[in-house]
Amino acid sequence: MANLELKQPIVEEIKAQLDGAKSLVVVDYRGITVADVTELRKQCREAGVFYKVYKNTMVKRAVEGTEFESIVKDLEGTNAFAISKDDATLAARTISTFSKKAKVCKLKCGVVEGTYYDDKGIETIATIPSREELLAKFLGSIQSPIANFARVIKQIAEKDGETAQPAEAAEAAAE
Repeated sequence: MANLELKQPIVEEIKAQLDGAKSLVVVDYRGITVADVTELRKQCREAGVFYKVYKNTMVKRAVEGTEFESIVKDLEGTNAFAISKDDATLAARTISTFSKKAKVCKLKCGVVEGTYYDDKGIETIATIPSREELLAKFLGSIQSPIANFARVIKQIAEKDGETAQPAEAAEAAAE
């Protein structure tokens, strides 16, 4: 009974972190050094990603009946969990960026906005830019044709203005 009382707050903590989360990424962290894990935690904290190691059994209990339940089948071995509440791809991007530099962590699986992804799928998710970057690119692509159109109109107006000026000058000289 006492053992259950010790575990319940941990399960509640995990549930609280998952409440309103847009993504959960499972990370295999075997072989990571203390210095590397410190750097990874720092990068996650700066990015706004919650990163923590939990026992698999605790996570299994916490995700029971939620949209994150599909990760249970991959919870074997040493796992850490990265959770993002703001940007759906942020947790995957942050861990993937770190693992490319340190070559120690591996994305195992994840759930992004209710959809389960295996290791290859979550790596693909990690390559998707943030919503803000995508909007900026979209607005840039819309703005470019409008700016080009405005330049053409301005050139036509300037050209028409040049041809009109000599005629006006001739009329002014005639008066």
